[in-house]
Amino acid sequence: MKKISVIGMGSWGTTLAILLADKNFDVMGWEWQSKLASKMQEERENKEFLPGCKFPNNLTISNNLIEVAEYGEIVVLAVPSHVVRKICTQAKNILQQTQIVNVAKGLEIETLMRMSEVIHSITGASYDKIATLSGPTHAEEVSKKLPSTIVAASSNEKYARFIQKIFMTDHFRVYTSTDLIGVEMGGSSKNIIAIAAGITDALQIGDNAKAALLTRGIREIMRLGVKCGANPHTFSGISGIGDLIVTCNSEHSRNRYVGEQLGKDKKLDVITSGMNMVAEGIKTTKAIKRLSHKKNVEMPITNELYKVLFEEMPPRQALENLMTREARSEDEF
Repeated sequence: MKKISVIGMGSWGTTLAILLADKNFDVMGWEWQSKLASKMQEERENKEFLPGCKFPNNLTISNNLIEVAEYGEIVVLAVPSHVVRKICTQAKNILQQTQIVNVAKGLEIETLMRMSEVIHSITGASYDKIATLSGPTHAEEVSKKLPSTIVAASSNEKYARFIQKIFMTDHFRVYTSTDLIGVEMGGSSKNIIAIAAGITDALQIGDNAKAALLTRGIREIMRLGVKCGANPHTFSGISGIGDLIVTCNSEHSRNRYVGEQLGKDKKLDVITSGMNMVAEGIKTTKAIKRLSHKKNVEMPITNELYKVLFEEMPPRQALENLMTREARSEDEF
C-alpha cells in the first residue's frame, strides 16, 4: 500500500497529508478552490490554513475531485461534516470500492446521521472499510510534531488496527476502538460544550464554573451516546473527555472562540463572517438538540446553548437557567 488520497485541504487535512507523506506514502490532496489548489501546489505550502509547514515532495495538490479520489488505496475525508454527503455523492462509484477514513466531527442536521452512516448510506461502502479518526489533536500542534494522541475507530477491529499502523508515528500515537458510535458521538458533541466553555471564559465566572461545565457536559454527552448504542466507557477516553478538555481550553479551538465572542455580546453572523474555518459546534448544536428530543434524553447545556445561538438569549440568562434548575442527585443518569 503506497498511495493515499486526502479530500479536503483545510488545516487538519493538510496536517494529515504532510504526516502521511513524511511516512513515505505518496499523497494527493484535493482543494475545492482551484486558485488555492494551484497556489498550494506551486508554493509547496498551505499559507491560508497552515502557514509555515512546507510540503514534502511526495505530496501533490489537485482541484479535480475524481482524480484525487481515484488516486489512493485509502481515501481520507477531511471536509466539514455538512459537506460529506456532497463529496460522497460526487465520488460515489470510487468510494464504494475503497478504504475510507473520516475525520469530520459532526452530525448531519437533516438526517441526524453520524458521518460513517452518511458515508455508508450514500456510497454503499462496507462498515468494515470505514474508520473515523477522532481525539484531542489540533492541527497547529500536530503539524509541529508535538506529542498527540487520537483514536482510530471502526466496527471492524482488524481495519482499526490497519489504520492505526498507517497513521502512527513517534509523535502521533494512535489507539484503536470498535465503538464507532461512541467515538463519533463524543467527537461531535464536545464542540457544543466548547462553545459554552468560551462563553464562561468571556464572562469571567471562574474556574469552578468551567470545571462544572466540563463534567456536567461529558455527562449529558454520555447519556445521549449510550441511548444511541455507544459504550459508556468510551466517553472517559481520548475521544471523549480527552477531546473535550482540549477543545474547551485551547487557544486553537474554533468552537471555544465562537463562545468567547458570544460572551462578549457579539452576534453569531458577525462572528462566523470573520472566520475562515468552520466551527462545527454551531450546526451540531441544532442536530444534537433534535436527536436528544427524539431519544428523550435530557441535555440542559445543549438546550440553553441552542437558545443563545439561535434565539438570541443573553448568555447570562442561559447561565442563570442552568444554575436554578431543580435540585437533583449526581447519581442520576
